[in-house]
Amino acid sequence: MKIDKNSRGTLALVYAICAVLVFVLLQFVRTPWLAWPLVAVLVWFCVWQTAFFRVPERERGGTARSITSVADGKVVILEKVYEAEYLRAECYQLSVYMNFFDVHANFWPADGEVEYYHYYPGKHFLAFAPKASELNEHSCVGLRMPDGPQILFKQLAGVFARRIVCYARKGLPVNQGEQCGIIKFGSRIDIFLPLQADIKVKVGDYVRACETVLAEL
Repeated sequence: MKIDKNSRGTLALVYAICAVLVFVLLQFVRTPWLAWPLVAVLVWFCVWQTAFFRVPERERGGTARSITSVADGKVVILEKVYEAEYLRAECYQLSVYMNFFDVHANFWPADGEVEYYHYYPGKHFLAFAPKASELNEHSCVGLRMPDGPQILFKQLAGVFARRIVCYARKGLPVNQGEQCGIIKFGSRIDIFLPLQADIKVKVGDYVRACETVLAEL
């Protein structure tokens, strides 16, 4: 199993703290019915954190004209908006919310080249709130696909997400389905697609990074 390279230190710290707590419980708490359930909770927490920071192996879905999901999660927004930063046009906004139990590694949604990247510090509202898209800490990545179409996606921090990792840089060639970053803890991905896109999902659908086709261009 592969662990996100930017999360290995965090995971090692989690393991170390849990190991110390388990030692203290077993050495100093003389009530088995109290100590062992707490030990079980700590072990479960380590397993959960390991699953949270893993980078799963996925099969690339769709074709060269497909836009696949950047993240695992639930579609919470699908609407027409005006995107003023990169596309500068009316487009579809499709947002995927990741809860605490979803894999939080993110993946490139299409082949192409990074034309635009910008990181914005910000606030930490609930990630599924509409205002989070503009006010929360986020990164913006604009991609141009090989045959011309442009798409934009945002990594948004949430209430508990305090670190966004993005591997984008201007001019970087990217391949659909490869890891593009990670957001630590509950968070959201916004994807902006041209109006000619044929949307394949609806609000409420659960999607999987790399595998679920969100739209065809």
